[in-house]
Amino acid sequence: MKTVMLTYPQTLQSAELSTHPQVLAIGQFDGLHLGHASVILSAVRIARESDMKAAVMTFHPHPKEVMRKGDYEGYLTPLRDKEEILAGMGVDILYVVEFNESFSQLSPEQFVHELLLPLQTRTAVVGFDFRFGHKGAGDEQMLRALGDGEMTVETVPPFLLGGEKVSSSLIRALLKRGEMDEASQWLGRPYSVRGTVIHGEKRGRTIGFPTANLELTDHYVTPAKGVYAVRVNVGDQELTGVMNLGVKPTFHENGMRPTYEVHLLNFDGQIYDQELKVELVHYIRNERKFDSIDALIAQIREDALTAARLLS
Repeated sequence: MKTVMLTYPQTLQSAELSTHPQVLAIGQFDGLHLGHASVILSAVRIARESDMKAAVMTFHPHPKEVMRKGDYEGYLTPLRDKEEILAGMGVDILYVVEFNESFSQLSPEQFVHELLLPLQTRTAVVGFDFRFGHKGAGDEQMLRALGDGEMTVETVPPFLLGGEKVSSSLIRALLKRGEMDEASQWLGRPYSVRGTVIHGEKRGRTIGFPTANLELTDHYVTPAKGVYAVRVNVGDQELTGVMNLGVKPTFHENGMRPTYEVHLLNFDGQIYDQELKVELVHYIRNERKFDSIDALIAQIREDALTAARLLS
């Protein structure tokens, strides 16, 4: 898959953007959940049937982050993760449009005539609730009208799971409650984060449970504080582990920023400065303060056994 970074209007004037006719799925697609996947896979299917390129257009940074409107608490699927998932779905080209205040002022007419049509978009594929242009003035009916015979529009209906529409906002709420099984069902995969292993307090090693302390690579949504059973990718290795996400109240009286600490099961190696991808598969328990170090060690031992059982 080829990724093309677009800045309006500068890069649209570049000769490099002359493309073959294409089918273009358009959306923010934060989460790339089952609803988003239904839109993108529809575009891939139409492209294959029409012998055209299958493309996706998304916007970065997230509009809420730029405009400072609404309750923005981080990404479900940052851009790098989005690229990896889309490549696996058969997408040929990913257009990443820089979202800034200037771009937010585009009218629906400009969006179509100065962005979509110059990319030789022959079919635009959107979700049922798609909005575009300044203040969301355009909808799928306006998109159809503005295509004016040069571009057709396919609208994908809502994706329902158990009779409820799959949405990013509800997935965020599930993560905040630690309901990982439900979140995984809606995402179509376990929620994951990436981070680089950094030096921490090194307390885990002294109590027999060394941990990899993560510095996250992106601004992810922070799920519920607590202990998780996790799968971990380190290079080409896939390992299992138990992760604590929280403020370590047994050792810290005052509040601190939540940290991600992963104890890898059946592993004894040096992984400082390496990048880990951590899938939060099951939520085991809430984070809590223990009366003694011995009580904490006993609980960590139990958590490790629970994680091993859940992931076996």
